[in-house]
Amino acid sequence: MDNPHPAGWQNRILLFLTSQCITLFGSTLVQMALVWYAAMQTSSGTWVAAFTVCSYLPQFLISFAGGVWADRYHRKPLIIGADMLIALATLVMILAIPHISSEPALLGGLLAMSVIRSFGSGIQTPAVQAVIPQLVPEDQLMRYNGINAAMQSLVNFAAPAAAGAVFAVSTLSAALMIDIITAIIGTALLSCLVLPKQDGPAAHASVFSDMKTGVSYAFSHRRIRKLLIIYGSFTFFCVPAGYLAGLLVRRVFGDTYWHLTAAEAVGFAGMMAGGAVMSVWGGFQSRKNTLAAGLLAFGSFAIGMGLSKDFILYLGLMACYGIALTVVQTAITTMLQEITDAAVQGRVFGLLGTMYAGFLPIGMAVFGPLADILPLQWIMIGSGIALILLGGKTYLDRV
Repeated sequence: MDNPHPAGWQNRILLFLTSQCITLFGSTLVQMALVWYAAMQTSSGTWVAAFTVCSYLPQFLISFAGGVWADRYHRKPLIIGADMLIALATLVMILAIPHISSEPALLGGLLAMSVIRSFGSGIQTPAVQAVIPQLVPEDQLMRYNGINAAMQSLVNFAAPAAAGAVFAVSTLSAALMIDIITAIIGTALLSCLVLPKQDGPAAHASVFSDMKTGVSYAFSHRRIRKLLIIYGSFTFFCVPAGYLAGLLVRRVFGDTYWHLTAAEAVGFAGMMAGGAVMSVWGGFQSRKNTLAAGLLAFGSFAIGMGLSKDFILYLGLMACYGIALTVVQTAITTMLQEITDAAVQGRVFGLLGTMYAGFLPIGMAVFGPLADILPLQWIMIGSGIALILLGGKTYLDRV
């Protein structure tokens, strides 16, 4: 195989990350726009929930198969093809909107578009994560995963504001068109990049056989198995302090737009700061210690947020919580990139995506209704304790 990291690899990885952040911006903007549109037009929790499910469930179902394809086929055309599938579904919806007069029919069409877009994301994400170690030397993976996390957090910070601005001055169709434009720009940049050759599974093997091989590899490999379990547990227990933060703010501190916006903005700012910290620091020499420290800090800040009675203190803890979140995600991603055989990296990251897209809805299904029975602060404190125990176990284990 050719040298996977020839001179100029820094420029290539930055070009790749920039292309993906551009397309992510459009995708995130549209996802926010769809949920907001459903909320504004229907004021129905059922419709909002339906759009949320359609954004995650298809990705959960396809992510592992997407990982197989990322190992089997060249990853650049796979990423571009997924982007084009998403853009095509969005374009069809834009063309159809003027001809749909019924609001339920329009919402149904947008749901169908969300399903296709989620399938595209499930195909694209494992391939993107598997490309990074193709372009970056192993000793620089933590730093560049940190840069990637910071760039993605910046996108997640900017996209909701952009969606709100578009709705303020224009229409849903204009928001959808932005995604098509960003997809074209992102794929054009990616087309200029030459990726190293990759070894894939035998061409005669079926996709189902490759999936079985990937599952067997991941769960027979002690460290990979533990990291996947840690990531699923982490995703589940971060729901109360992370994804139910808006509910806590409304109940405890105030239901004004300023309160909700401040909490969301500070959380994403903390994630950006976490990415910057990881890109400069690079973590402890022991990856396990970096992961354990992130989990311990994450749980401690969750407990602090549950105990906080002052909104400014809560925002400060939320910023630190965002930093710890990025440390955990970056550490797990880097460790998996380092220890996974190149030929099965797509499948392992497909499993990682499946863990996220599966455990997040499970966490919402458990903690959401529970928050209507018990004080949400108690739930946050309990989840924080669980995360601290997970961090302590990670430190003591040979992960």
